Amino acid sequence: MASSSSSPQQINVTDLDVPQLADVRRQLEEELTHLSNSFAQLRQAQAKFRACIENVGQVKPENKDKTILVPLTNSLYVPGKLRDTDYVIVDVGTGYYVKKTRAQALKHYETKVDFIRTNLEALQETIQKKQENMNYLINVLQMKLQQQAGGKEAKAG
Repeated sequence: MASSSSSPQQINVTDLDVPQLADVRRQLEEELTHLSNSFAQLRQAQAKFRACIENVGQVKPENKDKTILVPLTNSLYVPGKLRDTDYVIVDVGTGYYVKKTRAQALKHYETKVDFIRTNLEALQETIQKKQENMNYLINVLQMKLQQQAGGKEAKAG
């Protein structure tokens, strides 16, 4: 009875036949698509946190009692006055909001931006490795197809 291990087996792709190589290629393409989508979503999240940093920067004493547009939803804003310039309300996720000083809010968002940057760098490395694997796989697949074509020509001749 074979024992199942948690680490995947490594297989030399040059030992695979053309249909198997095509399956591996499809799987790599799906992984690359998923990773690329994740990368784009992380970039969007990072941009939102950077926008939050800019927004917190606009809450300053000289803007007290000025009329601003307060977002009720993503597309609905109502006029309001900026009364308290010392504190802001921070969305900390899953519907929870916390009152923080401007400095605490900036620190919160800067930490989020740095965390996402670290994840983006790691994800970029993973995407690059997968892309290199894909390029190697395509080269092997083309070589196998050329060998098959050459073998058929030799039999026909």
